[in-house]
Amino acid sequence: MELNSIKRNRFFLAIAVYLTVGLYLFYIVYSTPLLGIYLKEDKGQWQITDPYYKDWAAKHQIAAGDIVLTIDGIQTELVPNIMYDFVIRAANDLTIKKPDGQILDVQINPLDIPQQFYSVLVVPFCYYLLTLLIVLYLYLTQKNTTLLNILILFMLTVSLAYISIGSSGRLNSVGIIVNRSSMLLCLVLLLRFLKSYFSFLNINWLFFNNIKVLYIMPLLAFFLSVLGIVYPSTHNLYSNIILGLFLFLLMMILIILIVSYFKYRAPQIKVLLISIIIPFLPFLFLYALPEILFHRFILSADLCSLFLMLIPYSFIFTQLTERMFDMEYLITRLRYYISFAFVFSVWLLVGLYWLANHILTVVEMVEIFFFAFISLTVLFFIKEKLDYRQRKVLFSTKGDYIHQLYTTIDKIGKAFKIEDLLEKFSREVALHLELNHVDVLTYDYQSQQLISKNESIDSLHNHVDSAIVELLQLGEIKKIDTCYLAFIHQDAHYKRILVLGHNNSINLKEEELLWLELLLLYLNNFIDNTKMIEGLIEELKQMKQSDGNQLPWLNKLLWLRFEEEKYQLAQELHDTNLQEQLHIAREVDVLIHTKDSTDIQSKLVKVHEQMIASMHDLRSYCENLKPPLLDTLGLNAALEKLLQKVISRADFVLNHSIDRLYLEDERLNLMIYRLFQELLNNALKHSYATSVEIHLIERMDGFEITYSDNGVGCDLNDIMQSDSMGIKGIQERVKAFNGQFHINSCIHQGMSIQITVSEGSDTLDYDAHSG
Repeated sequence: MELNSIKRNRFFLAIAVYLTVGLYLFYIVYSTPLLGIYLKEDKGQWQITDPYYKDWAAKHQIAAGDIVLTIDGIQTELVPNIMYDFVIRAANDLTIKKPDGQILDVQINPLDIPQQFYSVLVVPFCYYLLTLLIVLYLYLTQKNTTLLNILILFMLTVSLAYISIGSSGRLNSVGIIVNRSSMLLCLVLLLRFLKSYFSFLNINWLFFNNIKVLYIMPLLAFFLSVLGIVYPSTHNLYSNIILGLFLFLLMMILIILIVSYFKYRAPQIKVLLISIIIPFLPFLFLYALPEILFHRFILSADLCSLFLMLIPYSFIFTQLTERMFDMEYLITRLRYYISFAFVFSVWLLVGLYWLANHILTVVEMVEIFFFAFISLTVLFFIKEKLDYRQRKVLFSTKGDYIHQLYTTIDKIGKAFKIEDLLEKFSREVALHLELNHVDVLTYDYQSQQLISKNESIDSLHNHVDSAIVELLQLGEIKKIDTCYLAFIHQDAHYKRILVLGHNNSINLKEEELLWLELLLLYLNNFIDNTKMIEGLIEELKQMKQSDGNQLPWLNKLLWLRFEEEKYQLAQELHDTNLQEQLHIAREVDVLIHTKDSTDIQSKLVKVHEQMIASMHDLRSYCENLKPPLLDTLGLNAALEKLLQKVISRADFVLNHSIDRLYLEDERLNLMIYRLFQELLNNALKHSYATSVEIHLIERMDGFEITYSDNGVGCDLNDIMQSDSMGIKGIQERVKAFNGQFHINSCIHQGMSIQITVSEGSDTLDYDAHSG
């Protein structure tokens, strides 16, 4: 956990630096327009030889031979870079003297030169935001992998190198330092990425292993940049040195990839080689080499750098078949969306063209088509995400997840021993999720150690912390470093955990996680049922080996219990619903023999209402006997419905809380429900309270129920000697499950009850006393 916190802090520090530096560089670019006006000195005067933006120069009557007097109010010869660079790189205003002596005061606005405004501000800003969004997406969805962390830093560094070109071209100090340092840093990070990627592919690295030594180069670029700022005359020299180091690292990367490809013939290396060579070719041959050799580039750095933007994104798409980034799924879904969106957009366009009486122009039809096409594609994507989040609808490039879930359940459900069940389950998970390492760990609560029968994947177990295992809950799947942990089953002594791993990295899609989550819920029930079957079989074997095959005392006990329950059921039905039915029958009999038919309709309506009320009572009585939600939606849903019914009938304020329990003994769920029924019925009928509290609390070895009210209370001695207020029934239920029962009450001082049940207890710890 502490390591993850450190990684998270480093990530957000990198994002903070990226945002701060990037926004400052954009401010510099916007505040000072880039000009690129070349000069020469002639008898102490600085003449224009070649303006870079010729259309802009012609618009402001600037031509070759004009003399530049001041730049931003400073005399030309006093501007630091002019004496060594002979270029007006950036300025907000110029004072120019024409050959005829006319003086021009030229005010420059960033929007005056649209081509440079878009190339060094708009396009870099879009790339800057796109990189930020992709980095955040990768971090939030693919956490804690070395490859991913390096790739994120590489993308951020390439983005900073690109967006700093504009401010570096203006000779801004921060822009120069960021541009030159990040140029070399991105290549060092690329080398680290390649080394980690080769390890991921199990390919030998052909270069020296200590890549971190190369971080000296970005540091050297930083110091050379600072020296160039302090001593402007050395600016071009240091610039060429840094470009030379850049070419050295680039050639090193290309040589490593070329040699590795011819040695191992791995298709992944071929794709990486192509994705690096193609974007770098324009920068290499059209800017870097001409600038070093001839001090004159063919294409500017900002134009050549547009191709370099493809490198980080090409790396993402090279992982199509890898677990690090599953782009195949996204591509297949996008193709699916586009197919439907295209057909419907064409249909919509034809319909609009026909309804508009053929007055739509070609341009309008194209605009409508693209608007509908893009809107529908986005809508399909959003709908699929909502389907998954709200309705748990599954999608897959491999087929129907629901069908695969049914077939998997059918296969593992045929096992009659827990060991066979877990073995089949592991095999099906490994086959479906295409994983090399699937193991079931058993956590012993007594020794607090993890036990595994598979000794071949002990490396995965090193990532499993017992503290994390103890916190896992039913249906929970957690990613830890290079593996996933999933909760399988828990009893009083052991907890079973599923461990998933794949080489050095693993990333499961949301659909695969949901498939696994549902399968784990079924498996948990299978283990419970299998344990029950094993227990019954063992008990039958013992009975068969004993002297008598029958247990007459057990049969007698069951017969007496059944008779008692039938008597109570008959008595309650006789006193409630049967009396209502008899009353309705008498009402109907009166209506049959009545001779006055004036108000018979209203009387029939009243009888009908009585019948409906009686049926509702009977239905509620059946639900009390067998709560339907208990088997379908579980204990919590059944208790919530019971509490809502009590709230609607009660004259008191009911405060309650219900913890989610994971009990091995399913009978305890029914027992808890009956205890809630008895306690709340007692509160409704006998307490006369204004405030009632009831809470279900999870404990490590079972559960606890606490009840309290501010009602009339009772005498405990009378309670213990009678069956009034249902207390005896509550005691008997708690005693049957070896629980503890504590009651505290006095007349006119309310009542408090505490019930504690430990699952799997072998002792009969039963107590009822006055506190």
